This record gives sequence, C-alpha cells and structure tokens, in this order.
Amino acid sequence: MPGTPSRRASGRSFERTLFTEPVLYVSREAEPTTASQEYGVFDRHGLRIGGVAVTTPSFPRRVIQHLWKSDQYVSRRFEVRDANQSTVLKVEKPSKDPSAHFVVTRADRTPIGEIIPTDAGRVRFTLRAEGKTIATVVASGRQRCEVTVEDPAGTEVAQVGIPSPELSPIRGNACLAEIPQQVPEPLASMLVATTLTIDIALTA
Repeated sequence: MPGTPSRRASGRSFERTLFTEPVLYVSREAEPTTASQEYGVFDRHGLRIGGVAVTTPSFPRRVIQHLWKSDQYVSRRFEVRDANQSTVLKVEKPSKDPSAHFVVTRADRTPIGEIIPTDAGRVRFTLRAEGKTIATVVASGRQRCEVTVEDPAGTEVAQVGIPSPELSPIRGNACLAEIPQQVPEPLASMLVATTLTIDIALTA
C-alpha cells in the first residue's frame, strides 16, 4: 500500500527509521523551509532520520484567528517525513471542529485513526482506530510534551518527555519520544504520529 510504513524491525536490522528506532529526539526549534516549518527528528546517535513539517498556511491562519478571535475555524496540518523527505504520515485537525480532534492518515490519505482530546482527569487524549479506543495519552509532567501512552490494559507503550541536556545527542531544545516495544498496526502508526507531533500540534 502506498505510504504504508514498514513494521518495527528486529534487533538485527541496521536500518534506522521512524518506525524502527525505540528512542527519537524531536527538535523544538523549527527550521524554516520554502513551503513549511520543519522540526527535525533524530535517533539516539544524533543522526537525522526524519522530520515533522507544519504545512498549515501561516498567513490565512493568522488572519482568521485575528478576525474570529479563535482557532476553531482553522485547520492544522502536519506531515511526518522520513530521512528522504517522503511523507509517511499526515496529522490534521479539521476546521470548524469543536472537539479539536486530530485525524491521522497515511501519505495517500488512507485513514488510520483519531487523536481525541479529553478532560478525564490526567488523561489528555484518547487514540481511536477501527471504531475502538487503542490507547490513552496521560499527562506525566508539567510541560505539554511530558506524557505517557497506555494501552487499554493500562500498560505503558510509549513515553514523551524532556531529555537531559547531558545525554541528548542534539543541541538545543528537544522532546524525547520512546516507543520501546514492537506493537501491531494501527497502534504502531498512531504512536509515531502522536509522540512526534504532540508538542508541535499543541503550539503550532
């Protein structure tokens, strides 16, 4: 299927991708490009293996927000890209959506699932796919990107936090995304989309 990411490889694989690395660093400092702003994604050795691009047109967004004093009419679009700048996942908040949920698709817009905000205590988002809840995103710290992701049984399957400056392989502000275990689709793609974009999506 076009745009379908490969499954997490075994420990013997030397290929490093967004879907095979258990530890990823997402820069919080945007790199302006000709068509979008992009945040680099790096492996634990500091090798850039992808990026998250904000593809929402910035000027129309600012105009609408100014006129309506709200962002409920503004769609937000992000693309998760691999090391070759090929889009592997798309994350979008549709305009005029009062729930502000995000839709996750593959590069060819094949639906994968939804990231739905919730006010249930420390639970910040629910991940849904194929008509059922497959995980919840729980706040674990004070900063917006400090969260853990748990499956329906309450088992932690991913974590996002702030890396120690002494241990981070990249300079500057970053978020640390960890997906230590292999999980099946659609959860695998939903975890990558959520952990890599959550900090950017809440501020862009």
